[in-house]
Amino acid sequence: NISMVEKKKTELYQELGLQARDLRFQHVMSIATRNNRIIMRMEFLKAVITPEFLLILDYRNVSLEHWLLNELASQLAGEGQLVTYSLPFEFRAIEAILQYWISKLQGRLNTLQPQILETLEALVDPKLLSVDRSKLHILLQNGKSLSELETDLKVFKETILEILDEEEVIEELCLSKWTDPQVFEESTSGIDHAEEMELLLENYYRQAEDLLNEARELRVLIDDSESIIFINLDSHRNVMMRLNLQLTMGTFSVSLFGLIGVAFGMNLESSLEEDPRIFWLVTGIMFLGSGLIWRRLLSFLGRHLDPPLPPHVPAVLKKSQPAAGRVEIKTSLKGDTFGLSRSTLTNQ
Repeated sequence: NISMVEKKKTELYQELGLQARDLRFQHVMSIATRNNRIIMRMEFLKAVITPEFLLILDYRNVSLEHWLLNELASQLAGEGQLVTYSLPFEFRAIEAILQYWISKLQGRLNTLQPQILETLEALVDPKLLSVDRSKLHILLQNGKSLSELETDLKVFKETILEILDEEEVIEELCLSKWTDPQVFEESTSGIDHAEEMELLLENYYRQAEDLLNEARELRVLIDDSESIIFINLDSHRNVMMRLNLQLTMGTFSVSLFGLIGVAFGMNLESSLEEDPRIFWLVTGIMFLGSGLIWRRLLSFLGRHLDPPLPPHVPAVLKKSQPAAGRVEIKTSLKGDTFGLSRSTLTNQ
C-alpha cells in the first residue's frame, strides 16, 4: 500500500523515535541504524526503513513518482526480479533502494559510453590532418561526467564496504530479527539473517565494482586517445618545422650567391659590363650555386633527422631440439626499404 503524507520534521522524528540530526539529510551517501530504524542516504534519495514500512522523504523534489508508483511497490511485494521476497520487509526495502541506485549509475554509464567511443573514433581518424575543436569540447564534457560517475561509484563502494567490515552493523540492519520473536526463532533454527544481509550487500558491491572497472576502461581509452592525438600533433608540427627550416636554408643559399648580383649592381665601372655575355654568366652562376648549396644543406639535414636503418639480421636461422619435441625457427629478411621480416614458427 502506498500513501502520501505531509508532516513537519519535528512531528516526524518524534513519531519515528529519532533525533533531529537523523533527518538532516545532505547530499551524501550513508547507511546507518538508529533506534531500530535504518536511515539510508543516497544523495538525493532519502529513506527511513522500519520493520513495517519504507518512508521516502522529499520525493517530489527529485521526480521519484515513476519509480515509487510503478516499480517500488512490486519490488517490495516480491513480484519483481529481486530474490529477497522470502526474507523480512527491511531486506526487500534495502535491496529495492540499492537496485534503484545501481540502475541509475548503470544508466549514466550506458549514456556516456557510446558518446565517448564515437568521439574518440572521430578524433583518432588517420584521415584527418587536424583536430576538430568541437569534438574536443564534447570529449572534455564527457570526461568530466565520467569523473563524476567514477566518484559516485567509489563512494557507493566505500559506503557498502564500511558496513561489510563491521559485523555489528550488519546485525543491526536485521531489524525483524530483534523485534519479531517468530523471525528470531526461525533465524536461530537455520536462517542466518546476518549472513543473508552480508550476501545482499556484497552483491551490489560487486556490481558497483564491475561498473567502476568499465568506467576505468573508458578512462584508459581517453588517455590513450589523448596520447595519439598529441603524437599526431607533434608529427604535424615537426613537418611544419622541417618545411620552415628547408625554406630558411633556401633563402640563405639565394642570399649567399645574391652577393654577386649586389656587387655588379653598384655604380662602379669595370670592363666586365661592356661584354653582353657577362649578365647571363653571372646570373647562371648565382642560380647554379644557390641550387648546389641548397641541395648540400638538404642532404646534411636528411642525414641528421632521418631515423637510422635497422640492424642486419642473418638470412636463415635454424635451431632444432631433439628428445620430446622439435622446434624450428626460420627467419628471412628481404633487403627492401622498410626492412620487413617474415617469421615462421613450427612446433611439433
